[in-house]
Amino acid sequence: MYEPGDYVKVEFTDDGTSIGELMWVRVEVCDDLRKRIIGRLDNEPLNDYEGKLEQGTQLVVSYAQIREHRKSTEFTQQ
Repeated sequence: MYEPGDYVKVEFTDDGTSIGELMWVRVEVCDDLRKRIIGRLDNEPLNDYEGKLEQGTQLVVSYAQIREHRKSTEFTQQ
């Protein structure tokens, strides 16, 4: 479903405040069987997340958290 190099917009929730934030993650590995991707956070979080998230952090993300999907070429086309 997703391929390495794709970008997915993922919904994150701060456990302390329950405030949500959408951030881009660049896909490295897609596991359709377990319905998850492994990738790296591609932007700086606005919320603190107790220092656990920063640009470049490797994450395992459930398909259920994904709100948008784009191919990398969609970001470079003009």
